[in-house]
Amino acid sequence: MRIIAGTFRSRALDAPPGLATRPTSDRLRETVFNVLAPRIGGASFLDLYAGSGAVGIEAMSRGAAQVAFVERAPAALKVLRSNLARLGVTEGFRIHAGSVGSFLRKPHAGAAGFDVLFLDPPYDAAEEYATALGLLSGAAAGLLAVGAVVIAEHRRKERLAERYGELERTRLLEQGDAALSFYAVTVATQPE
Repeated sequence: MRIIAGTFRSRALDAPPGLATRPTSDRLRETVFNVLAPRIGGASFLDLYAGSGAVGIEAMSRGAAQVAFVERAPAALKVLRSNLARLGVTEGFRIHAGSVGSFLRKPHAGAAGFDVLFLDPPYDAAEEYATALGLLSGAAAGLLAVGAVVIAEHRRKERLAERYGELERTRLLEQGDAALSFYAVTVATQPE
């Protein structure tokens, strides 16, 4: 795995050993960041199920002001910290060691919302998509800045819902066996 563009361009990243963590491919990361290009500079980025941190580090490399990583697997956390240290990154990020569900259920009073949220749970944990997207459209909606985009990476053959509360899918990109569902907050117009 390599950083695709930005200040850390072409720098190598490690991935946790074994099959428990499935890093987002370089090609798929490039697709994500081509779509997000106008939003990344100065953005606040949340990398849920961060694994090696490849997606969040790519965001940092491309100019995100703040990145928060959420990961619970000890092996992945070790690799994430190692990747950041090897790149010399000492600020502009936070690591939350614990489950995504716990992080999203925590009160985040006074926390500034995230502009971009990326989630990539293990493909075999399909219930994690509904849980995370449901919380982001409900109890954890305060984590979303105005105009935020939420991106879920999933198996191409696994269809996510068009809507989770006020989060509505605005775009679906498919590449190989993977797909990216882009969600944004939509508010139904009330009749007057």
